[in-house]
Amino acid sequence: MKILLVYPETPSTFWTFKNALKFVAKKSSEPPLGLITIASMLPKDWDLKLIDTNIRKLRDSDIKWADYVFLTGMSIHFDSFKEITKRCKDLGTKIVAGGPMCTLDTELFPEIDHLVLNEAEITLPLFLKDLANGSPKKVYTSDEFPDISLAPIPRWDLLEISKYATMDLQYSRGCPFNCEFCSITVLNGHKPRTKSSDQLIQELDALYKHGWRGNVFFVDDNFIGNKGRLKKEVLPALIQWSRKRKYPFAFMTEVSINLSDDDELIDLMIQAGFDAAFVGIETPNEESLVECGKYQNQKRNLIDSVKKLQRKGIVVSGGFILGFDHDPPSIFRQQLEFIQNSGIVTAMVGLLNAPSGTRLFTRLKNENRIIESFGGDNMDGTMNFIPKMNPMKLYKGYKDLLNKIYSPKAYFERVKTFLKEYKIHSYSPSPLTKRNIYAFLKSIWVLGIKERGKSYYWRLFFYSLFTCPEKFAMAITMAIYGFHFRKVAETI
Repeated sequence: MKILLVYPETPSTFWTFKNALKFVAKKSSEPPLGLITIASMLPKDWDLKLIDTNIRKLRDSDIKWADYVFLTGMSIHFDSFKEITKRCKDLGTKIVAGGPMCTLDTELFPEIDHLVLNEAEITLPLFLKDLANGSPKKVYTSDEFPDISLAPIPRWDLLEISKYATMDLQYSRGCPFNCEFCSITVLNGHKPRTKSSDQLIQELDALYKHGWRGNVFFVDDNFIGNKGRLKKEVLPALIQWSRKRKYPFAFMTEVSINLSDDDELIDLMIQAGFDAAFVGIETPNEESLVECGKYQNQKRNLIDSVKKLQRKGIVVSGGFILGFDHDPPSIFRQQLEFIQNSGIVTAMVGLLNAPSGTRLFTRLKNENRIIESFGGDNMDGTMNFIPKMNPMKLYKGYKDLLNKIYSPKAYFERVKTFLKEYKIHSYSPSPLTKRNIYAFLKSIWVLGIKERGKSYYWRLFFYSLFTCPEKFAMAITMAIYGFHFRKVAETI
């Protein structure tokens, strides 16, 4: 068999960092981890090629070469996914598709030849067996959650690895919480399922041997979902691995805010090499947190929790949401004050949407408030349901909030607030590579000379250089991120 694995193009959003990637001559922020994991599950004698359309163009000759095109994607990829599907059908190449978008919205893809849904450790072997027997079915699905120790080491060799800013790994699936708007538990369940420490170390070894050095993102639904195993087994193994190799990777992941309640866990993560985490803050409004069932954020001082993580050495990125039924008219001011005071530099603010299968979708459908499918980008100024707040007022407030938090003055002030709190690690100096030097010089040209608000760039430049020189490289990196965020905000 000749198999072409294709990853759709991701439009420019806050998450892609496309405008920032230009400073470091990279093509994409992250690789298609799902596809290179699937590749390891296919028969060893098959001929495989992978095209990430965020890295290079998909040619007709590539499609014609293949017996099957394996295609995946999330809701954000819908348009590119459909375009690739049409090209394959026009050229007569059959498609095998899966992933979260196809699993949650299967009815949107009647043209796909074979849908291998849910988690591939269960459904892909069923498809491969039927294919070998000459009788593959249209749809393969399962309501079981597999043991992810069955997941093989990803095929890093299929990637153009130097084109990416970050590499991805997965340690666990599932989340113990049940936020109303989140599809994670629909896809991966409430009980976190984990890999063993030996399995994780093997994956790190494989990535290391492929020459990768730099950022590694653990793309877990909630990395700290099983704290006991992390403390007793996984993090001690990661600490030993990282120390032995003098910390070749800087780890980042996604966690819930209750990480701040566990000093032992924070310290172990720091020692292992974790220096950044995305946290779903959502809103400072307590009634809205109750509404969406985010009880882990309730009845706590969220700013104190964030600052504790920063002081420990964790760069906190935060997700924020507008559009809850209980949001008061003052919510825009509340969000602005929280974001500025917390020093969360990478603040991803979006409008609430209801993905298919979530409790929120079910509730709003019963209330006849759903108006369309979720497009996957909750930061494009659209919603797929009728909000309680006047839609025009909500959109205007959202747009104004983005303009304020990403204005040069507010943004660079927030970076300074963060730098005052953050404790940098002794093992995480920014290396003087050609790429980093290029990014630094380009930041001076673009942000310090060409861009509006350049005076704020220079204020941060000299502030960090003279008051916290050990954090200077981080300050410049965050200045570059701000350029990307402003460009995206301008399009909303």
